[in-house]
Amino acid sequence: MHLAYPAVLAALLFCVGLYGVLARRNAILVLMSVELMLNAVNLNLVAFDVWLRDALHAGQALTLFTIAIAAAEIGIGLAIVLMVHRNRGTPDVDRLRDTAEPRQGAGAPDESTDSTGEHPGEKAEAAA
Repeated sequence: MHLAYPAVLAALLFCVGLYGVLARRNAILVLMSVELMLNAVNLNLVAFDVWLRDALHAGQALTLFTIAIAAAEIGIGLAIVLMVHRNRGTPDVDRLRDTAEPRQGAGAPDESTDSTGEHPGEKAEAAA
Protein backbone atom coordinates (compact mmCIF):
# COMPACT_ATOMS: atom_id res chain seq x y z
CA MET A 1 0.00 0.00 0.00
CA HIS A 2 1.32 3.41 -0.90
CA LEU A 3 1.44 5.94 1.90
CA ALA A 4 0.37 8.76 -0.41
CA TYR A 5 -3.27 7.68 -0.72
CA PRO A 6 -4.26 7.82 2.96
CA ALA A 7 -2.05 10.88 3.50
CA VAL A 8 -3.81 12.79 0.72
CA LEU A 9 -7.22 11.68 1.97
CA ALA A 10 -6.31 12.75 5.51
CA ALA A 11 -5.07 16.12 4.25
CA LEU A 12 -8.35 16.66 2.37
CA LEU A 13 -10.39 15.67 5.43
CA PHE A 14 -8.35 17.99 7.63
CA CYS A 15 -8.78 20.90 5.17
CA VAL A 16 -12.55 20.36 5.02
CA GLY A 17 -12.67 20.28 8.82
CA LEU A 18 -10.55 23.42 9.08
CA TYR A 19 -12.84 25.21 6.63
CA GLY A 20 -15.83 24.12 8.73
CA VAL A 21 -14.27 25.48 11.92
CA LEU A 22 -13.37 28.80 10.34
CA ALA A 23 -16.48 29.40 8.23
CA ARG A 24 -19.38 27.98 10.24
CA ARG A 25 -21.40 29.90 12.78
CA ASN A 26 -23.46 27.07 14.20
CA ALA A 27 -21.69 25.54 17.20
CA ILE A 28 -22.82 21.99 16.39
CA LEU A 29 -21.33 22.23 12.90
CA VAL A 30 -18.09 23.57 14.40
CA LEU A 31 -17.94 20.55 16.72
CA MET A 32 -18.56 18.24 13.75
CA SER A 33 -15.73 19.93 11.88
CA VAL A 34 -13.38 19.41 14.83
CA GLU A 35 -14.33 15.73 14.81
CA LEU A 36 -13.53 15.58 11.10
CA MET A 37 -10.11 17.04 11.80
CA LEU A 38 -9.47 14.50 14.56
CA ASN A 39 -10.50 11.67 12.23
CA ALA A 40 -7.99 12.93 9.67
CA VAL A 41 -5.29 12.74 12.34
CA ASN A 42 -6.44 9.21 13.25
CA LEU A 43 -6.21 8.16 9.60
CA ASN A 44 -2.64 9.46 9.43
CA LEU A 45 -1.69 7.66 12.65
CA VAL A 46 -3.00 4.32 11.42
CA ALA A 47 -1.52 4.75 7.94
CA PHE A 48 1.93 5.54 9.28
CA ASP A 49 1.67 2.66 11.74
CA VAL A 50 0.97 0.24 8.89
CA TRP A 51 3.65 1.76 6.67
CA LEU A 52 6.35 1.62 9.35
CA ARG A 53 5.30 -1.91 10.44
CA ASP A 54 5.70 -1.01 14.09
CA ALA A 55 5.72 -4.11 16.32
CA LEU A 56 4.07 -2.25 19.19
CA HIS A 57 1.39 -0.65 16.97
CA ALA A 58 1.90 2.69 18.68
CA GLY A 59 -0.09 4.53 15.99
CA GLN A 60 -3.15 2.40 16.59
CA ALA A 61 -2.84 2.75 20.37
CA LEU A 62 -2.54 6.51 20.05
CA THR A 63 -5.59 6.48 17.77
CA LEU A 64 -7.61 4.79 20.52
CA PHE A 65 -6.60 7.52 22.98
CA THR A 66 -7.53 10.18 20.40
CA ILE A 67 -10.96 8.59 19.92
CA ALA A 68 -11.54 8.56 23.68
CA ILE A 69 -10.53 12.22 23.99
CA ALA A 70 -12.75 13.11 21.03
CA ALA A 71 -15.72 11.38 22.67
CA ALA A 72 -15.18 13.33 25.89
CA GLU A 73 -14.76 16.57 23.94
CA ILE A 74 -18.01 16.01 22.06
CA GLY A 75 -19.89 15.22 25.28
CA ILE A 76 -18.72 18.37 27.03
CA GLY A 77 -19.09 20.47 23.86
CA LEU A 78 -22.67 19.36 23.27
CA ALA A 79 -23.55 20.04 26.91
CA ILE A 80 -22.21 23.58 26.56
CA VAL A 81 -24.03 24.09 23.25
CA LEU A 82 -27.31 22.87 24.75
CA MET A 83 -26.89 25.18 27.75
CA VAL A 84 -26.18 28.17 25.47
CA HIS A 85 -29.12 27.26 23.22
CA ARG A 86 -31.40 26.96 26.24
CA ASN A 87 -30.32 30.35 27.61
CA ARG A 88 -29.89 32.31 24.37
CA GLY A 89 -32.25 30.55 21.96
CA THR A 90 -29.57 30.11 19.29
CA PRO A 91 -26.38 28.03 18.94
CA ASP A 92 -24.71 30.84 16.97
CA VAL A 93 -20.98 31.03 17.75
CA ASP A 94 -20.78 34.76 17.01
CA ARG A 95 -23.19 35.51 19.85
CA LEU A 96 -21.21 33.54 22.45
CA ARG A 97 -19.17 36.55 23.46
CA ASP A 98 -22.42 38.05 24.77
CA THR A 99 -22.65 35.35 27.46
CA ALA A 100 -20.72 37.38 30.05
CA GLU A 101 -22.87 39.15 32.57
CA PRO A 102 -23.02 42.91 32.05
CA ARG A 103 -21.22 45.03 34.61
CA GLN A 104 -23.17 47.36 36.84
CA GLY A 105 -21.59 50.79 36.43
CA ALA A 106 -18.22 49.37 35.33
CA GLY A 107 -17.06 48.70 38.88
CA ALA A 108 -17.65 52.23 40.20
CA PRO A 109 -18.43 52.32 43.93
CA ASP A 110 -21.92 53.25 44.97
CA GLU A 111 -22.28 57.00 45.61
CA SER A 112 -24.28 56.48 48.78
CA THR A 113 -21.44 54.62 50.55
CA ASP A 114 -17.78 55.39 51.11
CA SER A 115 -14.81 53.00 50.79
CA THR A 116 -15.67 51.20 54.06
CA GLY A 117 -19.22 50.46 52.93
CA GLU A 118 -20.83 52.83 55.44
CA HIS A 119 -23.06 55.75 54.63
CA PRO A 120 -21.37 59.16 55.12
CA GLY A 121 -24.13 60.33 57.44
CA GLU A 122 -23.55 57.44 59.85
CA LYS A 123 -19.98 58.61 60.60
CA ALA A 124 -21.19 62.11 61.44
CA GLU A 125 -23.89 60.74 63.76
CA ALA A 126 -21.41 58.40 65.47
CA ALA A 127 -18.89 61.21 65.99
CA ALA A 128 -21.50 63.51 67.62
